[in-house]
Amino acid sequence: MKAKVVVNDLNFYYSKTPAVKDVNLSVEENTVLAFIGPSGCGKSTLLRCINRMNDIIPGTKVEGNITLDGESIYKPGYDITGLRRRVGMVFQKSNPFPKTIYENIAYGLRINGITRRYEIDHAVESSLKATALWNEVKDRLHNSAMNLSGGQQQRLCIARTIAIQPEVILMDEPASALDPIATQKIEELIHELKRNYTIIIVTHNMQQAARVSDYTAFFYLGQLVEVNKTEKIFTKPDLEMTENYITGKFG
Repeated sequence: MKAKVVVNDLNFYYSKTPAVKDVNLSVEENTVLAFIGPSGCGKSTLLRCINRMNDIIPGTKVEGNITLDGESIYKPGYDITGLRRRVGMVFQKSNPFPKTIYENIAYGLRINGITRRYEIDHAVESSLKATALWNEVKDRLHNSAMNLSGGQQQRLCIARTIAIQPEVILMDEPASALDPIATQKIEELIHELKRNYTIIIVTHNMQQAARVSDYTAFFYLGQLVEVNKTEKIFTKPDLEMTENYITGKFG
C-alpha cells in the first residue's frame, strides 16, 4: 500500500523542552492509525505537526521532516493553507460555528472558493449523508447548530471537515466528551470514512483504538515505543513496555 504520510527523525520542542523525540512513522493510505499512550507523551503534539497547527504556538521548534505524498510539508515556501485543506482536523471538544447547520458547512466551502449555490447545496447534503447526520437534520438545516446534541455537533464538525474533500483527517480524541451511544456512532463513521480518507486518531481509550484502527502506535515520554498492526499490538506486542501499558500495569 502507498504511504500517505511519512514522519522522519522528528523532534519537536516547546521552548527548550522536548515533547516529541526522534519519531519515525509511516501512515498508509486509506487506513486508520491510532496513537495511544499516557497523558503528556506527545500524541497530540505529533498529530498537530502533521498539519502544522503547532506553528501558531510561540517558541516552538521542529527538527526532522514530515512528507505528504512524498513532498516535505516543512520545506521553505510550502503552502500551509493548502496543507490544512488537504489535512483536516477534528478536535476533542466539538466546536461548531455559532451559525446554522447549513452555514457551518457552507462557510468553509465559500472561503475555499466554492460559490455556486447548487455546488454548496450538494456538498452540504453529501457531507451530512457521509456522517450519517442528514436524516436527523435535513428538516432543520437553517436552525442553529448549537441546538444539536454533543454527538451530533461532533458529527457536524466531521461533516464540515470532509466537505472540502481533504485527503487526511486528524482526530484528537473525537469521542472523549461523548456518551457511549454517540461514541459508537463516531466509531462507525470512522470505519466508513477510511474508504475515502487516511485517518490518524489520538485516543486514551484503548478499547476504542482496538475497535477502529488498522495500526496502533504506542508513545511514552515523547518517544514512539512500538507501532504495528492493531491486532498484534493488542494481542502479542514485541515489547514488554507496550504489554504493560495495554494490560494496565502503568499509565
